[in-house]
Amino acid sequence: MTRFVDVHNMVRWAAGRGPENIISGMIQYLEDDFRRWESFDKTPRVASHTPFGVIELMPTSDHETYGFKYVNGHPSNPARGFQTVTAFGVLADVHNGYPTFLTEMTVLTALRTAATSGMVAKKLARADSRVMAMIGSGSQSEFQALAFRSALGISTLRVWDTDPAALRKFVANMAPLGFDITIATSAADAVRGADVITTCTADKANATILTSCLLYTSPSPRDRG
Repeated sequence: MTRFVDVHNMVRWAAGRGPENIISGMIQYLEDDFRRWESFDKTPRVASHTPFGVIELMPTSDHETYGFKYVNGHPSNPARGFQTVTAFGVLADVHNGYPTFLTEMTVLTALRTAATSGMVAKKLARADSRVMAMIGSGSQSEFQALAFRSALGISTLRVWDTDPAALRKFVANMAPLGFDITIATSAADAVRGADVITTCTADKANATILTSCLLYTSPSPRDRG
């Protein structure tokens, strides 16, 4: 029998478990899967690029279970009344080819993206990191904040975005969850004094190369004693 999870039930599950708890569990699953990296097919994603965005298929298999995700990325969608990203996925039994699971994955993609960032941060960031700079404050930024708190204990966010409405929404959603949030005036201002920097935007028009001048113009509160 093929199990199916639609948008309504995916949202209900995520709300019931709590995004931060889910991300924490995903980090552990990701670490376990990377430890058995050689057991997976490494098939390149199949991408179809257009002036509007990209649609991708992401297949893999560990020779027991086959899976793929369909996902798009259309940065101009919000201005047209659509989501930037939508996704769904399928799991199948390799032994008989039968699909076993069909699920909405838009919410899962947001959670998994954040969990991967958290997993990497555990390996690369200092264990005492508490301040994170975030460039971009769209939907993914909220998941990233939860992931970095789960992985590192991040408690202070320095956030910058070109869209004031997105910044207001971010503060309204995340401040009640216990984060100390500073709205920065620029990317350079956001990264000043940060222990960790993450970008949460698909926008390329305002891409900024981080230089030593941006990163070290001001010591962190820890360095100032």
